[in-house]
Amino acid sequence: MKIRIEKYTKQIALILVDIVFVYAAVFIAILLRLEGNIPVHYRELAVIHGAFYAAVFIVLFFVFGLYNSLWEYAGSKEVLKISAACITGTFIITFIEFVIPERLPLSVPAIACLALILFIGGTRMAYRITRRISKKRYRIFPVRNSSEKRTMVVGAGDAGSIIIREMLFNPGLNNIPVVAVDDDRKKHGKTIYGIRIEGGCGRIPNLAKKYDIREIIFAIPAVSRKDRKKILNICSQTGCSLKMMPLVSELEDYYNFKEKLRPVKVEDLLGRDEVDLDVRSIAGYLSGKTVLITGGGGSIGSEIARQVIKYKPGKLIILDVYENTAYRLVNELKRKYIDIDIDIVIASIRDTKRLEQVFDHYRPDVVFHAAAHKHVPLMEACPCEAIKNNVLGTLNTAKAADKYRVNRFVLISTDKAVNPANIMGASKRVAEMIIQSINKISETEFMAVRFGNVLGSNGSVIPLFEKQIEEGGPVTVTHPDIRRYFMTIPEAAKLVIQSGAMAKGGEIFVLDMGELIKIMDLAKNLISLSGFIPDEDIKIEIIGLRPGEKMFEEMMMDEEGIKKTYHEKIFIGKSNDILYKDIIMKIELLKSSLDDPESLRETMAKIVPTYTYKKEGIDRIDDLEKHILPST
Repeated sequence: MKIRIEKYTKQIALILVDIVFVYAAVFIAILLRLEGNIPVHYRELAVIHGAFYAAVFIVLFFVFGLYNSLWEYAGSKEVLKISAACITGTFIITFIEFVIPERLPLSVPAIACLALILFIGGTRMAYRITRRISKKRYRIFPVRNSSEKRTMVVGAGDAGSIIIREMLFNPGLNNIPVVAVDDDRKKHGKTIYGIRIEGGCGRIPNLAKKYDIREIIFAIPAVSRKDRKKILNICSQTGCSLKMMPLVSELEDYYNFKEKLRPVKVEDLLGRDEVDLDVRSIAGYLSGKTVLITGGGGSIGSEIARQVIKYKPGKLIILDVYENTAYRLVNELKRKYIDIDIDIVIASIRDTKRLEQVFDHYRPDVVFHAAAHKHVPLMEACPCEAIKNNVLGTLNTAKAADKYRVNRFVLISTDKAVNPANIMGASKRVAEMIIQSINKISETEFMAVRFGNVLGSNGSVIPLFEKQIEEGGPVTVTHPDIRRYFMTIPEAAKLVIQSGAMAKGGEIFVLDMGELIKIMDLAKNLISLSGFIPDEDIKIEIIGLRPGEKMFEEMMMDEEGIKKTYHEKIFIGKSNDILYKDIIMKIELLKSSLDDPESLRETMAKIVPTYTYKKEGIDRIDDLEKHILPST
């Protein structure tokens, strides 16, 4: 009750003040119109006309919501409302002046309108500034010894100006704007809320030192990924912590920016463009269909599920041997897509009988086979497990797909299958051979999609580096010149789905992974993005190549060749002439060698001639202690 009384008291006070402003505006207008000499007759008319002027304007101020605004936070929207209300009132009053017998000069309403906008707008803005200063919320000049983070804003457009304003008006953000940069030379030397735009992005490192910057906010949401990569790489040289606005495609509006700001991620430095998809062709093989994803709870499998469900499959089945990740994924998808039928199946692809039950019950139309062991050092120590899962598990799943007449089967492969130097890569190459050979005797269209590392996947190098940085280092790199291909998880999943739409059977699709990236550079960038200086705040330690690790990966074998598709990021390797009966015989040899790791590797070398290995490879879990690093 007390709050309501206070609210009405404030509104009544504002109305009374506004009535005074209306009368003042009318008298000033008459005074200007008559050049300072107001006859008695006009004074009487001003009092009478002022009353209906006030009535019109007060009603319109209610209509335009001027008495509901929090004037402490008033801005350009409130000024526009005031102007619109006054102009609308002026038109109404001018029309009334035409029809009444005794009227004021017709120029008076227009002059009064301008005066009223100045009176009402000026007092509201003055109230706002006074309140902010009284609460010490408005800081006209940044304090050099402030305990808040001294901040540089990259980008002097709409987003940058909103960020600067919020930092000035809201100390709760714990940032104080000091300087801004923008590559638009027309803006150089100008200011935003008193913050000077010093120059272009090339000056970021020097300006960071000059102004003792602690944080940089990247505020160019409409920038291309290529330009964003270039600017962020410059920012990463400063040792400042970095935050950024999302891309304009991910941004609904510029407001509430505090929730939208996020730390810069390594994938922002890749500069890879968004993937364009042929929606019609993808929908043609997914919409309304029953889709099964093996390894659906894993990094790649779960992202494939998130992409597939957008095309409204009739049913989505997430199959995984590990229930926790699958359970979380299904709950996530069911919250977002309440109209899609989603099932979770706990099963191992090693269990032939269980797979038969699953395929017989669901009769899937499309299978994405993402279940696999992928950790290179672990599989070097346990080669038989790589064979059981990646080879025999793939064979089991492919045979079930053939038996139950699946329309399309997509194997998720890896660049490590090309000229493999480890048992994991070799096992994935055999999986590709299974897919290519069974395609020749099956009505199902089998294909494989081969790509390199994905940033942030479970067990990848990025989470390891982040954990090491969090613990204060050192960050461990196997070799200063080692290189790897990288793409983001969503990009990989989208291209996998697009490849499935292109398939005619038997292809190995190869994704454009861009340029090889030095792991050393990756480590340094991650350290810099975390606000530290590489080799000063956080040490980088070279620990040597792990068993089965190559200096760089390849995407194609020499004999495969490569052929373009209509999608610029997807290529096709030439199919090898592999007979199904031959691959089955070779797999039987592998099965007979499962108990002897050395014999297993020798057999694998016969099946995959490009496989090379060192006989002193790790054969025991005990030997893994110094090599227990995620696959890079």
